[in-house]
Amino acid sequence: MQRIGVFVCWCGSNIAATVDVDAVAQAVKTEPGVAFSTNYQYMCSEGGQAIIRNAIAEHKLTGIVVCACSPRMHEATFRKTAATAGLNPYMVEIANIREQCSWIHKDREKATVKAIILSRAAVAKLNLDSPLTAGETPVTKRALVIGGGIAGIQTALDIADAGYEVDIVEKTPTIGGKMAMLDKTFPTLDCSACILTPKMVDAAAHEKITLYTYSEVEKVSGFVGNFTVDIRKRARSVDADRCTGCGDCMEKCPSKKSKSEFNQGLSNRSAIYIPFAQAIPNVPVIDREACIKFQTGKCGVCQKICSAKAVDYEQQDEIMTRRYGAIVAATGFKTINLGRFEEFQYAQSPDVITSLEFERLCNAAGPTKGKVMRLSNHETPKTVVFVQCVGSRSTVECGKTYCSKICCMYTAKHAMLLKEKYPETEVYVFYIDVRTPGKGFDEFYRRAAEEYGVRYVKGMVGKVAEENGRLRVQASDLIADKQLVIEADMVVLAAAIEPDPSARNLATLLTASMDTNDFFTEAHPKLRPVESPTAGVYLSGVCQGPKDIPDTVSQAGAAAAKVIGLLAKDKLVGNPCVAGCNEPLCNGCSACELVCPYGAITYEEKTVMDHGVREQRRVASVNEALCQGCGACTVTCPSGAMDLKGFTNLQIMAEVDAICR
Repeated sequence: MQRIGVFVCWCGSNIAATVDVDAVAQAVKTEPGVAFSTNYQYMCSEGGQAIIRNAIAEHKLTGIVVCACSPRMHEATFRKTAATAGLNPYMVEIANIREQCSWIHKDREKATVKAIILSRAAVAKLNLDSPLTAGETPVTKRALVIGGGIAGIQTALDIADAGYEVDIVEKTPTIGGKMAMLDKTFPTLDCSACILTPKMVDAAAHEKITLYTYSEVEKVSGFVGNFTVDIRKRARSVDADRCTGCGDCMEKCPSKKSKSEFNQGLSNRSAIYIPFAQAIPNVPVIDREACIKFQTGKCGVCQKICSAKAVDYEQQDEIMTRRYGAIVAATGFKTINLGRFEEFQYAQSPDVITSLEFERLCNAAGPTKGKVMRLSNHETPKTVVFVQCVGSRSTVECGKTYCSKICCMYTAKHAMLLKEKYPETEVYVFYIDVRTPGKGFDEFYRRAAEEYGVRYVKGMVGKVAEENGRLRVQASDLIADKQLVIEADMVVLAAAIEPDPSARNLATLLTASMDTNDFFTEAHPKLRPVESPTAGVYLSGVCQGPKDIPDTVSQAGAAAAKVIGLLAKDKLVGNPCVAGCNEPLCNGCSACELVCPYGAITYEEKTVMDHGVREQRRVASVNEALCQGCGACTVTCPSGAMDLKGFTNLQIMAEVDAICR
């Protein structure tokens, strides 16, 4: 028989205001196995933990039940407390009487009854618990960063500066991401390239960092500390070791009709190209779909004129297998497709553009060399209308319900840059709300309105129509309570941002969680904001949610710190709550193997003793190092052979019985 101690927490007034904690402590005293029961205002505090340690020693407790908040919050805390008192940490059960009881009830009497039931269920389970011992696995001291934008670069630099090897995998031909496309950054209006380019150079030159550009992750297996990753290095058709970056091949290439991805399709590029001047690596790549040689077998001009003999049409994709201790997702974002927002005429009129396209027009290295012009006639616009929240905070099917966070600030930036270059241009900004929560942000917005004379109008644009070579913008002014019609030369849409399309597939490979908007979900929004629920997988940048450059860099540093903390360990203590197979019951159906998301279950031929009969059978075998204790196999097994240590069928049924009696 167990000797169980029950400790009921008040959680200040979070629990005690709705639950009679003294009544709960008294009620569970009569439960089988309970040797001690008490309550305290804050069990997670040093004083509360001292009460637990003293009770374990004084009453010779073999297990404890803490009736408090969610185990996600403080289970690790109480397990450490038990361990310091000489108790096996897996002889600790948490009865969640806060989130599952006090926070959702107003009736004190009913909440108290429910708290007693939840506590009773935890005691019933603990009576069947047995001490578990965690195994140890070695750590591969190398990290993988997926994504080469500012988030991925900063994460890699911080990890590498701590002395650990890092690989950056970037699907495009160069690192830099969206930040490389920007002209200026808010709220300081300093040059984006001046900030980013040194970081790119540092990453390329760092002895601990290896760049895999024009590459993608194809397969991920293993577990925290020991991931095995297959990386597809796509064929550039150019030998990076031989190429000198002279640019002759790009100049002579006869195929120059492809749209430049870097310039948002506002200019053309050749079939063999370097995305932008400061690209790293500064090595061209051949777009095989646009290349005449690959499409017809003719041409071959770039190979003929290349003095370094770097062009190689026979180059093939290469699959590389690497081992890593930790993985960081930094896949970035894209702007939503505005083709479905027909009211703005984005797909119909060349003078209706997105903010990112406007950014390229402002950039001195952009398609117009920094001159802001109408794309229809190449004239300087006299009236420009900026439309906020296009697709953000939206209730329509083609939009996003969330705020994209950066739009208010970059629109203010665009308006100021436009007024600086063309002071006579009239600038309107239509908005729902102006959100400026960052340091210096509100001052920046006020500067646009007060110093530069940008006209901010609270209201939404209902329709944009092209008439007589100009754009007729119909909108509402909610403060003046009237309808407006503005004859504009250019309309700039602040399109909502969304996760990069590659994020969904990557989440599947990493068995990481995502929300309904395809942003990676953190393990805990407050306490573990840069960790994925999947151990060893960390989040950096906009893949986790909308954020600006300072927030992205901050999160990159935080993710790097978590990775460094992991890689600094020689061994990791595993989770002993893993699946196990009762071999005499196993019928070899493979159902558990098929549902296991971690590849932890295999089948092997074994000699099994069943009711005194020795026979050869195909039975399930669990790799405890890979198993994460998700329990999918236990609910799938038709014969009941699979069970989860610490959460066995008997233990769960004991909880159910305790609740029902």
